[in-house]
Amino acid sequence: MEFDVLSNRVIGCAIEVHRVLGPGLLESTYRRCLAHELQCNNIVCASEHPVPVEYKGVVLDCGYRVDLLWSRTS
Repeated sequence: MEFDVLSNRVIGCAIEVHRVLGPGLLESTYRRCLAHELQCNNIVCASEHPVPVEYKGVVLDCGYRVDLLWSRTS
């Protein structure tokens, strides 16, 4: 899928979540609702995906997480 097509679909999903929920909720609420909306639109993504840190050649789990990570399988 081309980037422009995917980005338009993702933006549409984000707008839908905001339209339904409105402003003022916690980020975690929007993230979970957006992940659900993306799945409903056949956009495969991982939520809270861990991101390790490499320090002096050692990979360390420092607790970093990506909010949503798109998978190329969609």
